[in-house]
Amino acid sequence: MLIYVNIIDMSGSHDEPLGYLLHRVASALRAEVTTTALEPVGLSFPQYICMRILSKFPDRSNAELARDTGVSPQAMNMVLRALEERELVARPASVAAGRSLPAKLTRTGRDLLERTDDGVRSAEQRLMAPLSAEQRREFRRILAALG
Repeated sequence: MLIYVNIIDMSGSHDEPLGYLLHRVASALRAEVTTTALEPVGLSFPQYICMRILSKFPDRSNAELARDTGVSPQAMNMVLRALEERELVARPASVAAGRSLPAKLTRTGRDLLERTDDGVRSAEQRLMAPLSAEQRREFRRILAALG
């Protein structure tokens, strides 16, 4: 089942707040990625984002990951526990100092994340199909500059 949301032709949306427009784009992309790339491999979108962050920044704590994703530490702990149960993420049982347990992707986690890449890229392409190649490049450049 493919989900198509027309985010590009937002008639009269030139004066809409940027946050609203970004939310619409993010919601459309999230739905498409979840349905076509993540559900088939048993991942939720929050799990995918957590794994993507850990692939770039290993050893993040639960609190850091929660801040990175804008969810509560309790919600992130549930995400991490589910990933640990599938042996996609590993955390030590204890640490020498403090209480934060650094999380890392396991080999299985890295492999699964890599297997999602083609599906995620395909979902992105479908979402951005109404744009020209130049517009897609410029859109990515602008997002990278702002983010």
